[in-house]
Amino acid sequence: MKYLITGANGQLGSKFKETLENCYPFTKEDLDITNINKVLHVFNRLKPDVVLNCAAYNLVDKAEEEFDKALSINAIGVLNLAMACKDVGAFLVHYSSDYVFDGKKEGLYNEDDFTNPLSKYGLSKYIGEQLLSTVLDRDKYLLFRTSWVYGEGKQNFLYKLQQWAQNNEYLRIACDEFSVPTSTRTIVEVTLTALRKGAVGLYHLVNSGYASRYEWAKEYLELKGIKKFVYPAYQHEFKLPAKRPRWSAMSNDKICKDLGIEIRSWKEELRMLNL
Repeated sequence: MKYLITGANGQLGSKFKETLENCYPFTKEDLDITNINKVLHVFNRLKPDVVLNCAAYNLVDKAEEEFDKALSINAIGVLNLAMACKDVGAFLVHYSSDYVFDGKKEGLYNEDDFTNPLSKYGLSKYIGEQLLSTVLDRDKYLLFRTSWVYGEGKQNFLYKLQQWAQNNEYLRIACDEFSVPTSTRTIVEVTLTALRKGAVGLYHLVNSGYASRYEWAKEYLELKGIKKFVYPAYQHEFKLPAKRPRWSAMSNDKICKDLGIEIRSWKEELRMLNL
């Protein structure tokens, strides 16, 4: 199998690059997925079997003023990849977000639940999902929604938390925002298992359980031995540009059942990784 990775310098793309032997890793400088001509040229030259789209615009607040940029990467870029995959007969794996939900459900979100993004970032991810499923037949792609992704790198909550801890006497973290912290290791492991077992279509790919930002921060700081007072604050106090769902925790029951696997809890995964 020949794998082509987009966004290869991001935290998820880097993890795939580290894991896979036979892959073509492309950074955003190497391959601009918003340029259909460049995408088609690369795909026709390399003829990949599987495309792992790890390229994404993930600046949630900045997307409120840069919606055109978020849309071009998270939606038009996905459309371009889907069309190129169809052209060369490649299988596409794409990653979406829990921010396609509005947070009004009581209980874990499943794959059949109604989507209603609150932010322009969430909207850009939702449109990307729709374009993908319009271009490719269901047996030609895997669409994974994931949440609160972290790993090695600087584009995640845990890295920012360490920076805040170095520069502040105490920390204010939202206690009323809930989802599922999910490691890049889990995403890579489950993705490759899904490909090996022939899974197709839409799945929620997250670690098991759920947490508030506050609980996640407390757990991580304790594991790192960082002694800081963490104050439970509320979402509205931060006055962020983008509106976020207060509850966007997703269930991984479907993927666990279909693949015959168990996915580690977010706490167990965090302790094992010890980033």
